[in-house]
Formats: sequence, structure tokens, C-alpha cells
Amino acid sequence: MKKRSIFARFNNWFIFSLMTLVVVSIVITSTLVVNYLKKDEVKQVDILVKALKFQQDVTPSLEVQELLLAIYSSNTTIPMIILDKNDQIIEYKHLSQEIGDDSQNIVAEAKIMEKKYPAIEIKVQGGNDQFVYYDNSRMLNNLQYFPFLLGFFVLCYFLFSFWFLRTVKKTDEGYLWAGLAKETAHQIGTPLSSMMGWMEIMKLENPDSDGVIEIEKDIERLRTISERFSKIGSVPELNDTNFNETIKENYDYLKTRISRKIDFTLLLPTYNILVPHNKILMSWVIENLVKNAVDAMKGQGILQMSVFERNKNILVEVKDNGSGMTKYQAQNAFKPGYSTKKRGWGLGLSLAKRVVQEYHNGDIKISQTEVGKGTTFRILIKKA
Repeated sequence: MKKRSIFARFNNWFIFSLMTLVVVSIVITSTLVVNYLKKDEVKQVDILVKALKFQQDVTPSLEVQELLLAIYSSNTTIPMIILDKNDQIIEYKHLSQEIGDDSQNIVAEAKIMEKKYPAIEIKVQGGNDQFVYYDNSRMLNNLQYFPFLLGFFVLCYFLFSFWFLRTVKKTDEGYLWAGLAKETAHQIGTPLSSMMGWMEIMKLENPDSDGVIEIEKDIERLRTISERFSKIGSVPELNDTNFNETIKENYDYLKTRISRKIDFTLLLPTYNILVPHNKILMSWVIENLVKNAVDAMKGQGILQMSVFERNKNILVEVKDNGSGMTKYQAQNAFKPGYSTKKRGWGLGLSLAKRVVQEYHNGDIKISQTEVGKGTTFRILIKKA
């Protein structure tokens, strides 16, 4: 698989846009509802003030007084303060417990209310006019933050769903690759057993033949490859400790099997590096990196593999001066199925990363790459 199809990318953007539209719609709808409730409370205050003005202007009958009292009593949530022009308290209701009955606190609260809504003046005979101060109800103040809180929770839900589905997908992919690897090992095992039998017959006839010796090496290599595949999906034993020896064995084997036009060198520390690892799987990782480097150089160039310690970590670097990678290629290099080769399956680097991360508690990454100048892969393994 070279690249994701344009349709797959379109579907992802469509789903993302749809989820964004849903979140924004919820926030906007909730905001409109809050604004509607705010306007409704303002209307309630306006009706109440009109009732108070009417009571001041005329002497109502008993029935009208009862109606005005009912209107005034209908306010059960909206904080209100009525002061005269000298800031003397006429009446107040539904204030917070923090304000209490202290007159200074009440007057101060009225001035705070005036910053949100202008005071409504009530003309009174005698010139001692009254002013009605009011604010949103406590419920409405709390609801003002609700749209954003709701949008946040919806967004978290979408993110969690995306993470969950991605985790499930990765798990399924892991089982698929493990099953494919074990089936490959099984398929290789049958002809390999037959080849080993024929090899023994050839050794009886001409045991010192160069061809027999080289074929025997390759049969042993096939046996190692089969064992590598069989270990995918199971927990390997990290019973090898001499890391230098593992790297040196791989270097010696690969050096004789890559193009002689490639200057392949190995830099090892003068002392032994002892770290628990699985030699078979680690050699697979090294082989994948070296083969990728050889392909990038198209059979000609400089390839250097080095091992060193840094901050209690073991680092292995495979550096080539090949074609290098673009930013997009580097970001996708370790994804299953991604390959820049026309005949590539895109499994090598993906399985190498799994071997390093899951089985050796380490990491593998592209530490440096530049188009036309080469690439450096780095393996990091923590010392015990």
C-alpha cells in the first residue's frame, strides 16, 4: 500500500467536519436558549416594574391590589433591589446569602447590578423617585456556561470514541500481523525441513564443497527467519546479553550479501555491552534497517552502523547516504502497509518497531533524514 486513497482521506475529513458541525451546533443552540431565557427574565422585570409604577400612580381597588401583589410575588428567582434617590433601601429580594441583610452590602450589590442592566426609574409623588436594580437569576448565570461545558464534554466524547476505535483497530491489526507471521513460519517450515534433509545427503557425497557450505549457511538463515516469524505475537525470552556479539554476527552476515559497491562499516565500543535481548528478533530489526538503507542507496554508497551508550541507554544507529525521505515519508515509514517501494509490502519497519517497543521496552525512530543526502535510523534500548 503506497498511499491512502483520496476517498479514504475525504471520508476522514468528512467525519471530522461533521463532528465539528455537531459540536458547534450544540453550543450555538444552547447559547440561543440561554439568550431566550435572559430576555424572558428581562420581560418579567419589566412587567413587575410596570405594576409598581401603576401602584404609585393610582389608588387601585382591592381586586387590582391583589393582582399587583400576585405579579410582584411571581418573581421567585430574579434578584432585585429597590432604592430611593438617596440610596435608601425600599425593598430587596432573592439576594445571595453572602450579601445578607447588611445595608452597605445591598447598596453595593445594586451598583454592581447596574453595570449589567441599567436601573429602571419609578416616578413617585413628592420627588423621592425609586430605582429598580436587577440581575440574572442564579440558574441563568449558571446556564451561561452550560453551552461551553456541553461542547467540551461532547468533544471529549468524540475524542474518546476516536481513541477507542483506533485502539481496537490497532489490536485487530496486531492479531492479523501475528497470525500472518505464524502462518508464514509454518509455510516455510515444511520445505525447509525437506531442504535440510537433502543438505545432509549432499554433505555425505561432498562435505567440503564451497557450494554445500554456502547453501548450509543459507538454510540456517532460513531456519532463523522461520523462527523469527514464529515468535511474533508471543512473548519472547530475553536470554541473550552480549549485545556486541549480536550486532557483530549480523554485520558479518550482511556484509557478504550486499553489494560490494557499498562501503559498509561497523563501529563497536571496545568493551562489551551487556543488555537482555532476543538475538533472533534483534537481528531481524538490524537486517530490516540495513536492507532499507541498501535499497535507498540503490546498491552503491556509504553505510555505517554504530553502537554506543548514552545516559544508561544503548543506541544503535544505521546511517546511509541514500535518497533520504520527505517529511511525509518519514512520518509514515513505520505504519503497517506503508512502503515507498513498488513491490514493498510495508511490513518490515512496522514489525521492527513492534519488536523494539513491545518486546525490548525500547524505541526506534528516524533521527535524521534529508532528501538526496541520506537517512539515519536509531534504536534505543534501556539498560537493565
